[in-house]
Amino acid sequence: MNEPKKEAAPPRPATTVLLLRPSKTGDAASPLEVFMVVRHHQIDSFSGALVFPGGKLEEADGAASLRSRCGGADKIGDAELKFRVAGVREAFEECGVLLARKRGQKALIAAADLKSIEERWRAKLAKDEASILDLVEAEDLEIATDLMVPYAHWITPTFVPKRFDTWFFLAEAPQDQIALHDGSESVDSVWIGAQEAIDEAKAGKRTLVHATQKNLELLAEGKTVAGAIAAAAQRKIVTVQPWVEEKEGKRFLHIPEGAGYRNLVREMPAAGGVPQTGR
Repeated sequence: MNEPKKEAAPPRPATTVLLLRPSKTGDAASPLEVFMVVRHHQIDSFSGALVFPGGKLEEADGAASLRSRCGGADKIGDAELKFRVAGVREAFEECGVLLARKRGQKALIAAADLKSIEERWRAKLAKDEASILDLVEAEDLEIATDLMVPYAHWITPTFVPKRFDTWFFLAEAPQDQIALHDGSESVDSVWIGAQEAIDEAKAGKRTLVHATQKNLELLAEGKTVAGAIAAAAQRKIVTVQPWVEEKEGKRFLHIPEGAGYRNLVREMPAAGGVPQTGR
């Protein structure tokens, strides 16, 4: 008797942020760098991998009262807005960068003002002892959701036990804020060129999950911060949910056309392993 086919686990909403900066301070024409963290080896998702900061959505990320505290919210739908809010929160929790401004101001929070905010709130948010709503109301902030540019949308394949529905966003990092890994979920961090990260993974120096590598490949085409952001703003976001096809005894992981990626097919490991597909 055949066993019933196991249903795929529902994907959990998540957000990933690609924080960008010029490789030479003050030189906007210099090649871009992206901030990445190394996941803790005891974390079950993407253990030891070099990834972009991000994580699962929280209920408070979609609080209706947050809309009035989000930059450019009049041009952003509710569904997308909560992913952007989650991205700002996750960047703050994971690397201490806060994409926010004092209400009524155009400039993002300066490092001098951020220090006390970080001391009061970063650990509380990471431990779920407070929400992003608590933070912005207490500090009278506006979340800079207007500076986050939609970049990609990936859904983990149905054959993977732990699945995510992840939106990727680009954002230029504030010049005077220092990004640093949190020491718990992530154990190391680096500002690195997109192609450099790919080359180091090929040389065995880094571990990249499938979605991370594909988005680094796409990012490398932008060359500068302005170039990458302009290209993302013009590109149509096509949802990517990889699938597997077999041919001549080999298994291949496919992603759809139209999302802007090259090399749409990747051979899977001979032992039947699956290239992890997340952030």
